Amino acid sequence: MFTGIINHLGVFKGYRHGKREIAIEEPSIASRLNIGESLAVNGVCLSIIKKEKSTVFFNLSDETLERTNLSALRPGARLNLELPLTMSSFLSGHLITGHVDAVGKVLKTIKKGEGKLLTVSFPPDLRVYFIPKGSVALNGVSLTVVHLGPKSFDIELIPITLKNTNLGDLKHGEFANIECDIIGKYLYNWIEKIKR
Repeated sequence: MFTGIINHLGVFKGYRHGKREIAIEEPSIASRLNIGESLAVNGVCLSIIKKEKSTVFFNLSDETLERTNLSALRPGARLNLELPLTMSSFLSGHLITGHVDAVGKVLKTIKKGEGKLLTVSFPPDLRVYFIPKGSVALNGVSLTVVHLGPKSFDIELIPITLKNTNLGDLKHGEFANIECDIIGKYLYNWIEKIKR
C-alpha cells in the first residue's frame, strides 16, 4: 500500500531478458530495501529480485507490460519511486495499491504560472470511478481531479510536484499510468451488487 507522495526519483537503466526484467538506479533505495520487498515504480507495485550496487531489479509480468507504461521506457527516463506505507507513516496523499487500472494519454499541457495543467485521457469504462475533486494516481502521484469529462480529466501540478516527480516531463502524446481511487472502486462494486 502506498500514499502517492513520491519520495525518490530513479533512473531507468534498461530491460533484460526480453523486457521480463527492469533495472532502475537509485542509490538510497538500493541500500534500504531487501530482496522481495515492494516498491512503487511509476505507481506500479513491484518486488525487488536483486540488487547490484546502486541498481535494483524487478520482474515485469505480462499484465504489467500490457497495462502500464513500464513497457515503453527510454534509457535515462526518470521514474517516480515510493516506499511502501508503514503503520507510522503520514497519509499525506490517498490510499494507492500499486495496481494500475489503465494507461492514459496526455492530450494537453498548459503552463499555469509556475505550475502546469494536464489533460489526460482514460478508457470510458473507468469513468464511473472518477468524481470532480476526487483522487486519482498518475504515475503513482496522488492528485486531485480538477475537471472531469466523459473520456478525460484535468489535473493541476503545483511547483513542488513538478520538481519532485516525473510528471513535469510528460509531453503531449505521452502515456502515464492511472490508478483510480480504491474507495470509489469498492463503493461502486458494492452498489452494483446491491442493485442486482
